[in-house]
Amino acid sequence: MPTSKQTTAKPAAKTTKAAPAKESGGKGLKAPLTPSAELAAVIGSDPLPRTEITKKIWDYIKEHNLQDAQNKRLINADEKLKKVFNGKDQISMFELAKEMNQHVK
Repeated sequence: MPTSKQTTAKPAAKTTKAAPAKESGGKGLKAPLTPSAELAAVIGSDPLPRTEITKKIWDYIKEHNLQDAQNKRLINADEKLKKVFNGKDQISMFELAKEMNQHVK
């Protein structure tokens, strides 16, 4: 006589509700930082997380066509960005975070 396969019922997994996200505050990359006056001229004066500050700087660079045409890894500074880049006419995209860090608290 053929045997039938028996299935055993597994207990249902417990579901927990995720904790609600905090509207303000945060730690690490999500901690809101206040931009300096020079950086605020580019991205605005509202405190933002580091990730959003970087995104807004890139939005500004693309909006004003400041990426070097020959080498897209270089950023050409206009008058506002020169203040953020400590007077440099051009920086590489890899230097952007270093220069930005000097203008946030």
